[in-house]
Amino acid sequence: MKNYLKNIGSDIPAGIVVFFVAVPLCLGIALASGAPLFSGIIAGMIGGIVVGLLSGSQLGVSGPAAGLAVIVLTAIQDLGSFEVFLMAVVLAGVIQIFLGVLRAGIIGYYFPSAVIKGMLAAIGIIIFLKQIPHAFGYDKDYEGDLNFFQPDGYNTFSELGHMVEFISPGATLVAFISLAILILWEQKFMKQIRLFQIVQGPIVAVAVGIGLNLAFAGSSLAIEGEHTVNLPVSDGLAGFFGQFTLPDFGSISNSNVWVVAATMAIVASLETLLCVEATDKLDPRKRITPTNRELFAQGIGNTVSGLIGGLPVTQVIVRSSANIQSGGQTKVSAVFHGLLILFSALAIPFVLNLIPLACLAAILLVVGFKLAKPSLFKEMYAGGRIQFVPFIVTVFGIVFTDLLVGISLGMVVGVFFILYENFKASYFVQQREEGERTIIELSEHVTFLNKAAILKLLDDIEVGHSVTIDASKCIFMHPDVKEIIEDFLLSEKHKGDHIEYIKPLDKPIGGLGFEA
Repeated sequence: MKNYLKNIGSDIPAGIVVFFVAVPLCLGIALASGAPLFSGIIAGMIGGIVVGLLSGSQLGVSGPAAGLAVIVLTAIQDLGSFEVFLMAVVLAGVIQIFLGVLRAGIIGYYFPSAVIKGMLAAIGIIIFLKQIPHAFGYDKDYEGDLNFFQPDGYNTFSELGHMVEFISPGATLVAFISLAILILWEQKFMKQIRLFQIVQGPIVAVAVGIGLNLAFAGSSLAIEGEHTVNLPVSDGLAGFFGQFTLPDFGSISNSNVWVVAATMAIVASLETLLCVEATDKLDPRKRITPTNRELFAQGIGNTVSGLIGGLPVTQVIVRSSANIQSGGQTKVSAVFHGLLILFSALAIPFVLNLIPLACLAAILLVVGFKLAKPSLFKEMYAGGRIQFVPFIVTVFGIVFTDLLVGISLGMVVGVFFILYENFKASYFVQQREEGERTIIELSEHVTFLNKAAILKLLDDIEVGHSVTIDASKCIFMHPDVKEIIEDFLLSEKHKGDHIEYIKPLDKPIGGLGFEA
């Protein structure tokens, strides 16, 4: 509790930014799913409050996911009603709870770092490209869409050409002014001023966006309602609670409901584990999220969401990365964003409906650019073929298909390199105690297949122990293992402990010239 209170000055502003980003995404994903718009808001509340409280992730944010939109749309049509579908969401949550209890979260440790970084870069590119039309006032594609082929009949690239015919001058001006504010807030001299450290740039951009929307009313720059947030407005408490929906409990014996539930549980769990790994990579403090606890928290979240009329939830990278980039430090920011969604839907939906989508597009343009910085591509290229090839395959796979297909392609390529390196030599770790010092000796070849074991070994070391990691015999060390060790050396958990790292032999891992 003390740690949460200590960071509240950073978490509250970050939670507000995530809230602004999350609301249109919740609505857009509900629209794309063929579900009531309020079901997306419910999922946003549950993802923030329920999952946020139960999760062990300090920076991850959960809510409705674009990756499930097609599954949800098809399921509602096949099952015949939204209420029957909600029963499938409840059961999917129960399945996830069992997956957590059965410790299936360990699967998350087997995603190669190159694939995870490729996913981050690809999503950054997609966010950037998808938000350009919104910035110019063309909002035919729903907010949060990550697929190459869009419901409006265009794809990520053809949409850019098509939008030229529908540019809104008012929305475009709002986007450019908002972008200027965000860029200004990133400058070093601004960060040195205490006031601007407390007040986040995106919050100022949203306030200015609302002001400009009101100022443009009745003029040639007027922003139409279809280009603003469209939160359902209820008439008092009765109207608000009337938007919640109970599942059809009688459909629990329907085999099709169980098939949909199992499908959603598997896909939602995979997306969550991918996001957990990616969020941990972005965490400046290098904390490790307990994946089994995350599956359990997501299961509880989906069970509750289904019981009150919400869409299925997963941990989502767009909101999580926005949280990190806005300075979030603990789970308080995620929980606070969920509380804000609840409060705004109940009390001030008309205020949120004044926010231009072009203003929020500017915020997401910055988020996308930071995820796909050119420096990341240079870093992966310098890491050699074992890093760069799976990375770039993942990037292209996700950009031109969807998240799960792109990840699968990257995994196939990554496994090929792993098997090739593992074929050349065996691997083992020797751990022994000498006095009060733990000595971990790594053998000649340490591959990605050993990532989970080494991560668990280092995570189990108690605070206060003296540790020696002896990698002097290593001829090949996979970059993921190297990164795990480096994160261990930098972790706050062992700050002050006497840790010695004997680095591996200075031999090439294999560059782009494909030397072995």
